[in-house]
Amino acid sequence: MKFHVITFGCQMNAHDSQWLTRAMEQRGWEESAEDQAQVFILNTCSVREKPEQKVYSCLGRLARHLGRSPERFAAVGGCVAQQVGREFFERFPAVRLVFGADGVARAPEALTRLAQEPGTRISLLDFLPTYEEREVALPQVETRPDRASPVSAFVNIMQGCDNFCTYCIVPFVRGRQKSRAPADILAECRALAENGVREITLLGQNVNSYGLDDCGQGLSFAQLLDQVAGIQEISRLRFTTSHPKDLAPEVVAAFARHENLCPQLHLPLQAGSDAVLKRMGRRYDRERYFSLVRDLRAARPDLALTTDLIVGFPSETEEDFLQTLEMMEAVRFAGAFSFKYCDRPGTAAARMDPKVPEEVAADRLSRLQKLQDGITEGYLGEQVGREVLVLFEGGSRKPGEDGGGAMGRDPWGRVVNVPGEDPAGLIGRQALVRILEAKKHSLLGKRVGAPCWK
Repeated sequence: MKFHVITFGCQMNAHDSQWLTRAMEQRGWEESAEDQAQVFILNTCSVREKPEQKVYSCLGRLARHLGRSPERFAAVGGCVAQQVGREFFERFPAVRLVFGADGVARAPEALTRLAQEPGTRISLLDFLPTYEEREVALPQVETRPDRASPVSAFVNIMQGCDNFCTYCIVPFVRGRQKSRAPADILAECRALAENGVREITLLGQNVNSYGLDDCGQGLSFAQLLDQVAGIQEISRLRFTTSHPKDLAPEVVAAFARHENLCPQLHLPLQAGSDAVLKRMGRRYDRERYFSLVRDLRAARPDLALTTDLIVGFPSETEEDFLQTLEMMEAVRFAGAFSFKYCDRPGTAAARMDPKVPEEVAADRLSRLQKLQDGITEGYLGEQVGREVLVLFEGGSRKPGEDGGGAMGRDPWGRVVNVPGEDPAGLIGRQALVRILEAKKHSLLGKRVGAPCWK
């Protein structure tokens, strides 16, 4: 069978899609271009309304391609699948599998069965009491310059969330927090390292609360970091996403303790007003966030911080918004993901009033993004002339005038394009690069050191 995966949303969805692709290939299925696929797998996101609407639009478009052939069908996974459930079967006849986050591990077998039983439909929507381990489906290091190489890999350490921030649908569509067994995490990390992966990102809805739920086995997130960082072949280690309320001093200190823990952290602020943070149910205030920033930069002075920001939360005043801009100026985030608030079904914020008018929220988002663009531009401009160690991942999406080029990332997570380099000889290796130019969201450089594996 030929299949095509379409992914919406977060890094956890991207990781799930990558695993699903490898698991299906191990069953003899072939990943293909959209126009050749017999089966489509949509991995969906409902954190905001726009990605959810994209799913419905995509299914409508695919219906014309799938036609009425029972051998051709679609599967919908992820957060929208959990939210809408079996209604997909009624709205879209070509959909024959829906599975939530807790159903990912069983999705490959379900897909195989559906290919053999054209009249069958399957739903995998139950929340499980523990994290369900998946079959081993490791990435293979890719040497083709036209494909991204898995020299970097994600590793799930948990599923779900217990925070119930008032605007967030995640606990309703991904379930309560379930920590994964430490032995299984470490076994996967070691297997990835032995298979050529050099950079690992530990994933969770709130990695800082790892081990605090009923599934925990007495190991804290800081202790898990220590053990993964100790794997010799891992040159770079990252983790996301962090909730400020649970960022322990031991985790902050890890940035000074481990050389291979990259100097980059995504720490969602969401808003700069204490009044808004309280209505959001974030359980920290401005001073707590500032204190964390001070401690982090004391542990790692070159740390790059990125964040998430929401504008237009119910009852947000102009003064509240200006306090968010003030926080951005004070912290100087290297980058930010920013959004207008939108009601999500079942959340407490959806019942809050007054709502901020759409035109006011749009204006605030524009002003916020303009400020952040200026901060990011200055931050990237400061890198010109410096030499950084780049881990190469594949061919550049912005090749130089000679038509060639390699792309990688530095320890701060910044994209670095190097024109004139053959990616095939660099994938999976690190090399020293001098930064020559700063683009809007990336850097341009020239290799000045020989590539090495470590």
